[in-house]
Amino acid sequence: MKKRLLILEDGSIFEGTAFGSNEASLGETVFTTGMTGYQETISNPSSCGQIIVMTYPLIGNYGINRDDYESIELPINGVVVRELEDEPSNFRSGMTLCELLTMKGIPGIQGIDTRKLTRLLREKGSLKGMLTAASEEIDGTTAIEQLRSLQLPTNLVAQVSTKKPYPSPGRGERVVLIDYGMKNGLLRELNNRGCDVIVVPYDTSAQAILSLFPDGIVLSNGPGNPEHVEVAVETIQQLLGKAPIFGIGLGHQLFALALGARTFKMKNGHFGGNHPVKDLRTGRTELTAQCHGYAVDEASLEGTPLTITHKALNDGSIEGLESTEYNAFSVQFHPEASPGPEDANHLFDQFVTVMKKSSRKEQSHA
Repeated sequence: MKKRLLILEDGSIFEGTAFGSNEASLGETVFTTGMTGYQETISNPSSCGQIIVMTYPLIGNYGINRDDYESIELPINGVVVRELEDEPSNFRSGMTLCELLTMKGIPGIQGIDTRKLTRLLREKGSLKGMLTAASEEIDGTTAIEQLRSLQLPTNLVAQVSTKKPYPSPGRGERVVLIDYGMKNGLLRELNNRGCDVIVVPYDTSAQAILSLFPDGIVLSNGPGNPEHVEVAVETIQQLLGKAPIFGIGLGHQLFALALGARTFKMKNGHFGGNHPVKDLRTGRTELTAQCHGYAVDEASLEGTPLTITHKALNDGSIEGLESTEYNAFSVQFHPEASPGPEDANHLFDQFVTVMKKSSRKEQSHA
C-alpha cells in the first residue's frame, strides 16, 4: 500500500493510502452526499476539475459497469473515500473502481476520516486541494503555498463540450441540444420521448442553431462559473423567443444571465442525489439529483421577465425559473437523475408538450 496525502489550501493535511493513478493532481475539493451512484458522479461532466469526497463510507462495492457512464471520459481530478472495496459484488460489474481510475489516470486516496473532511468543507466551503503522487515525499508548507496561489481553470466548459455537432435521431420534435458538458442521461431522456436531437458545441452561433430548424432548444448542464461562458449568454439572448427553451444545471444559470439576472458562488454547492426541491406552482416536493457550486441570485430577478418556479428546501436557493414571455423555463437540478431519484423526470414531458403546442401555434398562424 502506497502512502498519499490530501493537502488543502487552509493548511489541512490528510494522510491515507493511494489507489488509481500514482500521479499527483490539483482541483477544487467538494463533497457529494449520495449513498450510491459513484460511477455516474465521477463521469458527470459537471464535476470537471473537482476532487470529489464521497461521504458514504464504503465506495466501490458494486464495481463499475458498462451502462452507468454519464460521459465517455472521466472529467474529475481525484476521488477521496473512507474505504475502497476492491472485490465488488454485483452481476453487472465489469471492473473495480480502482481499475477504472488507474486506466483513466486519475488518483484516489482511501483510509482518511471523510466525516472530519466533510465537516471541514461544510464549515469553510469548497477548497483547492492537492493529491500527492503515490509514496512521494513532499514539503507540506510549500504545497500549501502553491495551492493558495493556484488559479483554477476558468473555462471548464470548453474542456468537456463536444468539438463537432452530431445527431441522435428520432421521429419526433427536432431538439437542438447545446452541449456545455452534457450528461448521457439528458440525451437518453429526449430520445426516449422520440425527439430528433442534434447536439452542438457550446460556442455554436445562434444563426447556425436556427438553421437546423429546431422545435425546441435545450441548454445542458455543465461545470464551473457561468459568468466565464460569455459566448453562451450572448447566443441564448439571440435565441430567446425563436423556439421553446429548456435549461438544466449550468444551462439554467446561463438562461438567467441572458435575461439580466446574476449568479454567485455558493459556500457549499449542491452535490448528491437527495436534495429536496419544492415546486412553487403545485406545492409538490421532489427529491432531486444535483451537481453545482453556483446559483442564481434572487435579488437580481427584479425587473427581469423571470418567475421563480422551484426552491431548495434546505437553503432556500433558486432551483427553477420560467419566462412566459419567451416560452422558456429552466431548473437547477437534474431531472434526468442518473443517479436517481427520478421524481422530476416529468419535466421532459412538459418540454415536449410545450414544443408541440408551439409548433401547432406556428402552423395555425401560417
